[in-house]
Parts: sequence; C-alpha cells; structure tokens
Amino acid sequence: MTQEFEGIDTAVPPTGTGCVECEASQGWWVHLRRCAQCGHVGCCDSSPDQHASQHAKDTGHPFVQSFEPGEDWYWNFRTEEMYGDGPELTPPHSHPADQGVPGPRDRVPADWQAHIH
Repeated sequence: MTQEFEGIDTAVPPTGTGCVECEASQGWWVHLRRCAQCGHVGCCDSSPDQHASQHAKDTGHPFVQSFEPGEDWYWNFRTEEMYGDGPELTPPHSHPADQGVPGPRDRVPADWQAHIH
C-alpha cells in the first residue's frame, strides 16, 4: 500500500487502548484492531464479540490496522485483503505492551479459549 487509499485518515488518533464496546460492557478481547478512518478500536474476529468487523459493517469504513505491539499490517474488509505495509497512522500504534493478550487480564475468564472464534 504505497498510494493513497480512500478510507484511511492518518491524522485521527485511536479511541483508546482497548475495544470501545468491550470496555463499555466490561467484556474482554483476544486482539485489537484500529479503524484507519476514524480511529475506533475494536476487538478482532477471534474475540467473542468481533466488534472491529461489526464497526466496519455499520460504518462502511474499509480498513483496519492491527493495534497489537510490533504489528503494523492492514486488513481491507471490502476486498478481504491483507497489506503488509501502509501509511503511518497517528500514535499510539498499539495498546500498551503490559495490557496483556488476551485482555484486559482482570476480565479474561479462565476458560477463555472456549469462547473464541
């Protein structure tokens, strides 16, 4: 992804350090994804509630970037394609490394693997 893409706004910061909807409901997630258009942070499709892909469906925002430490790939929901690189978004680029995966630690059930997709 070396060219400009509709649906990516590099100036928008992330909405927080955890999934917006999971935080509101005291839920938990496996991994986090950041909407490249509006900054919404949602949980991945392995997570129980899959909020990142629901956000893409609800808004039509096509791109997410991984919000995991050390990862910078993008996913395009419209084309179902992964991109290994792309424009740098406004920091921070991930949740805090000490937050844990899955997370947040204090809300992850002991049998968490039985709840993932």
